Amino acid sequence: MTTEYSGTGDPARSLALLWRTREKVSRKGGDLSVERIVRAAIEVADAEGLGALSMRRVAERLGVGTMTLYTHVPGKGELLDVMLDTVYGETARPDEVPGGWRGRLAQIARENFALYLRHPWLLQVATTRPPLGPNVIAKYEYELRAVDGIGLTDLEMDAVVTLVTGYVHGAARPAVETAQASRDTGMTEQQWWHAHAPYLEKVLDPGRFPLAARVGTTAGQEYQAAGDPARAFEFGLARLLDGIEVLVRDRAGAPPAAVTGG
Repeated sequence: MTTEYSGTGDPARSLALLWRTREKVSRKGGDLSVERIVRAAIEVADAEGLGALSMRRVAERLGVGTMTLYTHVPGKGELLDVMLDTVYGETARPDEVPGGWRGRLAQIARENFALYLRHPWLLQVATTRPPLGPNVIAKYEYELRAVDGIGLTDLEMDAVVTLVTGYVHGAARPAVETAQASRDTGMTEQQWWHAHAPYLEKVLDPGRFPLAARVGTTAGQEYQAAGDPARAFEFGLARLLDGIEVLVRDRAGAPPAAVTGG
């Protein structure tokens, strides 16, 4: 469930903070900085969830008074924007990726997927109004380069990047929830499945639910769990890229083998 929205801070203050156009110094002359504050805030969100994040909680982690933070960060809204911009800077952006545009988009998708697993609180932030910081823009620039020069219009390039990152957002949720369930309950997905599967076999009537019984049994035997989010992610990504290839092929007027490069 979304609990926060990006872009809620004062625009002038947020952009000044994101681009570090004005770095204030603690009145107490300490070594506190925007970077230390943001890193502490990310650590709180990673460990305790976004619901635990507050200026007071960050100050406690840093061992300073809450009001001290305000000499560097105007408020929680601006802080959240810089947190987002900071973690978006973690995605790897190699210059050379094999496989042409498909390989580049796949690499981008997997990097974004891994980012959600490292920082599950990202799923709790609505970013339809993204923080317009240097890392966000650099990430967007890199992702656009994956499909630059393959025959798409500018709007189609933007739509493809949005489609891929939006897919990852949805696919990451079950993966994050699976990891959190294992951590919070002390039971792995495999242990949960082995505890429930024998009882399900007794009550599941193949005559009433023929497809659920057949397909569910096959999947359960394969995954040894109710599902496999990582495998589902890869399957969906391949199908997504297949669909994009149809668009690229139509724009190029060429057979499939001719448009996988670029």
